[in-house]
Amino acid sequence: MKKLGLLLLPLTLLTSLAFGSEGAEINIELVNTAMGYLALIIFIGAYALVILEEKIHLRKSKPVMVAAGVIWILVALTYGAMGDHHSPEVAIRGNLIEYAELFLFLLSAMTYINALTERNVFQALRSWLVLKGFTLRTVFWITGLLAFLISPIADNLTTALLMGAVVMAVAKDNKKFVVVACINVVVAANAGGAFSPFGDITTLMVWQKGQVQFLEFFDIFLPSLVNWIIPAFIMSFTIPKERPEAHGEAVQMKTGARRIMLLFLMTIITAVSFHQFLHLPPAIGMMLGLGYLSFFAYYLKMKEQKEFRGNGPLDIIGHALEEGEHPPVGFDLFRKIAKAEWDTLLFFYGVILCVGGLSQFGYLAITSDFLYNGLGATWANVIVGVLSAIVDNIPVMFAVLTMNPHMSHGQWLLVTLTAGVGGSLLSIGSAAGVGLMGTARGVYTFGQHMKWTWAIALGYVAAILMHLWFNADLMTVFNH
Repeated sequence: MKKLGLLLLPLTLLTSLAFGSEGAEINIELVNTAMGYLALIIFIGAYALVILEEKIHLRKSKPVMVAAGVIWILVALTYGAMGDHHSPEVAIRGNLIEYAELFLFLLSAMTYINALTERNVFQALRSWLVLKGFTLRTVFWITGLLAFLISPIADNLTTALLMGAVVMAVAKDNKKFVVVACINVVVAANAGGAFSPFGDITTLMVWQKGQVQFLEFFDIFLPSLVNWIIPAFIMSFTIPKERPEAHGEAVQMKTGARRIMLLFLMTIITAVSFHQFLHLPPAIGMMLGLGYLSFFAYYLKMKEQKEFRGNGPLDIIGHALEEGEHPPVGFDLFRKIAKAEWDTLLFFYGVILCVGGLSQFGYLAITSDFLYNGLGATWANVIVGVLSAIVDNIPVMFAVLTMNPHMSHGQWLLVTLTAGVGGSLLSIGSAAGVGLMGTARGVYTFGQHMKWTWAIALGYVAAILMHLWFNADLMTVFNH
């Protein structure tokens, strides 16, 4: 209960960061109303269930979806009692548009990742690393470096799970190595995702809002690298140079794997071009890229149907078909879409509408004044990163973006950096950490991660200082 209380404290602060959607009027006097307090309690209760997901096995999307609906009922009733039916409608439509853009973008990206997984791209990379027979220290640095380089494209969770699988395959019996290697992967994946719109949900939201342009994210490449290198260097001294025995078989990529990788790259270029040159939402470019994949999926399906047509009454993986059962159709795009992380996508819906609903009760004024006017933008953005380690960084960043404080371009880069890498401070602070706790259950744990939080914190502070020095000329430049 003590731990839960500590977790709920920053949630109260978080909700105060929210601001109304553009075009909607907010009545600040509603902060101290019974409806406002009730909405706040509902959100805190829902998010407590999200935090306890691993223990109670309740999908994180369920409590926030219910909370979102109830909170907006309270918003509508409160404003309706004052004769204002317009502001809630404008606000919730704004939230829905923001969610729709995020949803379509992520759905396209997740479909590509699922297609690459089905074509054995990630499995082939894993088997290659396992069979190379590297020393444990070399595996530590290679998995960390690859996590840092892959996550800007494939997102931090997918990257962490891939590299975590390599760590487990190489030295599953060496628990000490698995712990530090998993921590290294989490820190590297989060750091790599911070300097790319495709690396994390928070960076994607910042990019879609237009606060930071695509190429400008690379201004925080060096701070992100420092954030990973410092704790990795410290932890590497605990790893022996022993060489574990290579085992397993090489995995070959399936037909079309390389072409799907090329299509994914073309899709990223399309999304960036839509945003940079056509001034259209990047989600539209991603959906066009999904169209690329859909045509190639048709080609693969026809090709595989032709190849397996002469196999008799067997399906495409050699299993006998029962009477009346039809053979699979080969590569099916809609199966890849169906395998998207729907729990995550619906969780984003709940979070965006919860924070948007709470914003209508006017919780911005006090905390906004305290953080961005009282403490200043730099300290406020550092606190945002620390909150990201305790609470999910998505509602934190969405709240900051919705509030839209008046700060320099360099400060927007700073909050992008801190929200992205701050989650590494705790194992529960990022999707990468939570995902690896599941795959390395009982070995990589919250407590084991906490033992190295001091080293990760050194990297966090060093990354901030590097940004303040390296991007000093941007700290006084304001976006147009």
